[in-house]
Amino acid sequence: MTAKLDTVKVWDPLVRFLHWGLAASVLLAYASGEEAMTLHYWAGLAALGMVTMRILWGLVGPRHARFADFVPTPGELGHYLRDLLAGRARHYRGHNPLGSIMILALLLTVLATVASGLASWTGLLGHEAGEELHELLANGILVLVALHVGGVLLASLLEKQNLVRAMITGRKRMES
Repeated sequence: MTAKLDTVKVWDPLVRFLHWGLAASVLLAYASGEEAMTLHYWAGLAALGMVTMRILWGLVGPRHARFADFVPTPGELGHYLRDLLAGRARHYRGHNPLGSIMILALLLTVLATVASGLASWTGLLGHEAGEELHELLANGILVLVALHVGGVLLASLLEKQNLVRAMITGRKRMES
């Protein structure tokens, strides 16, 4: 007998808007880097606004938007990793523990990148040191994004569903 698959609402419209908006603003900021500083500046501020909104929504938003719902304890993360390596990781309605850690890493790295850019621009860090730190953090974002995309593709295969579509529609397939 095969299990019936239903879709369930997971991610609300604001979470999805902030996800894709942050991706677009970070990409635009990175691409405009040394070529179009005005665009780079505004894209960075847009990223800061999106991260700020996401943090606030993570405190007061609906269940699956809240950090309290998806940030794992170290024990939960370890248990998930052991199960994943053993080929029996459980499925989560929202983010799995590794996805949750990635969200936090991306949000914090984007915040640090914007802060270093503003500190460099205003002279708080010294122009050269600030630019070096800003570039290092921006490249760190690219590494995290690559890991994020790889993780989404792997989780999509393991869960036998399209998680990119789920982040567009807000709905995931769940066995009932």
